[in-house]
Amino acid sequence: MARRVSPEDSPLFHFFAYVAKLKYIVRWGLKRNVETENVKEHSFDVAVIAHALALIRNRYFGGNVDANQLAVVALFHDASEVLTGDLPGPIKYFNPTIAEAYKEVEKAAKAKLLTMLPEQLQADYAPLIDDAAMSRDLKRIVKAADVLAAYIKCIQEVESNNHEFQVARERVEGMLAEYAMPEVNFFLEKFLPSYRLTLDELG
Repeated sequence: MARRVSPEDSPLFHFFAYVAKLKYIVRWGLKRNVETENVKEHSFDVAVIAHALALIRNRYFGGNVDANQLAVVALFHDASEVLTGDLPGPIKYFNPTIAEAYKEVEKAAKAKLLTMLPEQLQADYAPLIDDAAMSRDLKRIVKAADVLAAYIKCIQEVESNNHEFQVARERVEGMLAEYAMPEVNFFLEKFLPSYRLTLDELG
């Protein structure tokens, strides 16, 4: 019978120390930013929005999705960028060859990140780091939340008179329209306008 390994016998694992460093990965790297945004901040925003989209779908549009699962998946959706960095969209999608190569880099980074966990925990984190096993529908909700977070960022930059984000705002707005998801439209109508208000106006 194999001896049970106690935590005291285990080597050190670097997974959480790496994930904590997501705060050093800056997004929108090729654009001038009025307010910089890192991947750790972005991941929190995406998790909050994904959770909201799931609940909106369930309560208003007859859905039956696990909001808590979506929130956790969204929280880790860019975790591999701690190894790859955040490659700007114009470079990532410059041509199909680069896009495909970056997918392979992402895949390798996700696999590497999982090796930084004890073997007993890897199966628990694998579905969070790599969404390959997730249904297409749940992936769409997380991606919609990702795009919504980007849209909010673009709006705030443009409304701070930073025209660097004008084209990005229009592009992301078009992406949201293509989703044609009622929960996204609900969020845009009922919650997005508040992001344009100051703290005093929110009061």
